Amino acid sequence: MTDDQTRQEDPTQRHQQPPYPEQDQRDQHPGLEQEMQPDPDYGYDSYQGHGRLEGKKAIITGGDSGIGRAVALAFAREGADVLISYLEEEEPDADETARIVEDAGRKAVKVPGDISGEAHCRLVVERAVEEFGRIDVLVNNAAHQMTVEGIADVSSELLDRTFKTNIYAMFWLVQAALPHMPQGGSIINVSSIQAYQPSPPLLPYSSTKGAIISFTKGLAIEIVQYGLRANSVAPGPVWTPIIPASMPGDIVSQFGGTSPMGRPAQPAELAPAFVFLASGESSYVNGETLGVTGGQPMP
Repeated sequence: MTDDQTRQEDPTQRHQQPPYPEQDQRDQHPGLEQEMQPDPDYGYDSYQGHGRLEGKKAIITGGDSGIGRAVALAFAREGADVLISYLEEEEPDADETARIVEDAGRKAVKVPGDISGEAHCRLVVERAVEEFGRIDVLVNNAAHQMTVEGIADVSSELLDRTFKTNIYAMFWLVQAALPHMPQGGSIINVSSIQAYQPSPPLLPYSSTKGAIISFTKGLAIEIVQYGLRANSVAPGPVWTPIIPASMPGDIVSQFGGTSPMGRPAQPAELAPAFVFLASGESSYVNGETLGVTGGQPMP
């Protein structure tokens, strides 16, 4: 076996380990993937579809970059049409995601706007129904994150922004989407290892991620009567634009280095979990949280 083959087999060596170049996009939050070094791997050269989502119609919030882009690519290559929701500032990344969905032969719909407002959440769902006729998969992925010095540094504005984007939007999107989801539909919410191992500099964000676990469990019990399922994915550290957009450059350069893997995940390593939860292969999985943490323990 060659050295390159060995690196591909060893998960700790499969992708570049830190340190990375220092980079800071906090002045242009939420950040752009195209300005990150190294480029995140979202699966363009590696993900192969097998028809698991043939004919499905999906909404992915935060679908322009990071985990959302990787999921959009995987869903499209599995046969799904995809609507991506994103902030207007992320238009360059959204254009690239739409291109890769269309390159896979599927329909891409772009809906810019801020899901921290109820009216826009309803607009996202209305556009999906207008374009697709129904919604088979709803991926609540978009999130707001910003580091703080400590709890004394947490402003009411930050709390409001974080909870409205990360929690309120899930309620609003699910409320709007449910009437348009046929039996077999799947809701996938994105939590985090931060729900189980909260970091003080990320306390507002961590608090919302813990709430998402409870939201998902309760939602799953309610919607199973309609033939629908709800689950969540809890990533560990992932190399996405939210990192340089919310952390100082010196922290970004070492990001993920304390993981048991010695590196952060790449977005492409998260996408298969979403495909599994969106497909019929997970038909008896409901109310669960699937950890993709690189070995960080989840209670």
